[in-house]
Amino acid sequence: MERSDILIIGAGLAAITLVRELRKRDSESTITIVTADDGHFYSKPMLSNGLAAGKTAASLVMTPRETLTTQLKADIRSGVKVSSIDVDGHKVTTDQGVLSYGKLILAVGAQAIRLPIEGDGADDVLSINHLDDYSHYRNRLEGSHRVALLGAGLIGCEFANDLRTSGREVEVFDIAPQPLGRLLPPEAGVAYRKGLEAAGVSFHFGLSVQKIDRIGTGYRLTDSGGEVTEVDLVVSAVGLRPETALAAAAGLKVNRGIVTDAYLQTSGTDVYALGDCVEVDGLVLPFVLPIMQQAKALAATLVGSETKVVYPVMPVVVKTPACPAVVCPPAMGVAGQWQIVESVGNIEALYLTENGSLAGFALIGSEAVKARQTLAASLAS
Repeated sequence: MERSDILIIGAGLAAITLVRELRKRDSESTITIVTADDGHFYSKPMLSNGLAAGKTAASLVMTPRETLTTQLKADIRSGVKVSSIDVDGHKVTTDQGVLSYGKLILAVGAQAIRLPIEGDGADDVLSINHLDDYSHYRNRLEGSHRVALLGAGLIGCEFANDLRTSGREVEVFDIAPQPLGRLLPPEAGVAYRKGLEAAGVSFHFGLSVQKIDRIGTGYRLTDSGGEVTEVDLVVSAVGLRPETALAAAAGLKVNRGIVTDAYLQTSGTDVYALGDCVEVDGLVLPFVLPIMQQAKALAATLVGSETKVVYPVMPVVVKTPACPAVVCPPAMGVAGQWQIVESVGNIEALYLTENGSLAGFALIGSEAVKARQTLAASLAS
């Protein structure tokens, strides 16, 4: 049975960043990475704005698997599916054999949520969560002039902006009353909506798509208000669900994600998790900055210097050039209220606690977003 000091399941940003951090501290431990994908490293955040940048799936690849193998001094095994984990036996069963490990890292990511929609076209809805998904999406866009997007959250709005740059008509549906509904106060939501509408995005709020029927080469969408919209392509961006099935089957504790302590250790001995799949102190944070912090902390822990993951202030830049936006929501449960300062085309929303302390902010507009660093520094102090 082959053995590695460190075995990592998954080869996305979390896994590769972790190995890079490990190699800064440890050049000798044997590291094996197994992934069902091709093992190439690419920037996943670019999937939602690759069209405007003229990026194909191939050109999004930043480091091919062969180069990564050399750079990281790691055995990267692509096209390998893991079927089970034996926590007590310190081994993993794959479709290409059994691997044993000293420490196991779960970096299995998240899966796109699929909505329960009726109609013979529902199975044709695209979700873009991996490089192969993006390749399929780019192929399907050929000849598509009108696109429906399900979801007006961060990723949905980024795709909407990206599609408008190509001149395509974009129809966005969401049950929320505004875009970025979980991130913005109402006043900022109104300003952000107007910014994207000025760029040509059409929104349908307070509505869900109930049925998708095929009509010729396109689709007819029927929403919960009974209205019908005809489009050439339907893309879902309603969110991601942490991948927990493998961990749960192994008897590890899962909730919304794979549950870990502040050191990113799961309920199983010598088993850790990080990235989109992990839930730390009740938080699931599927963003780049939290992943970077997790990778640094876990690398230190794995080489014997136990380090808790601590997050700095992490504003999220929404990649919608038609209406620049930066959001840094207050932590859950923090009492306070939004203070809104509005100027033409710009909103500065500050979340102030009862004693007047800054606990979060949202900036809409090209002038407002310039305050990002100053406000982030205030939050950090």
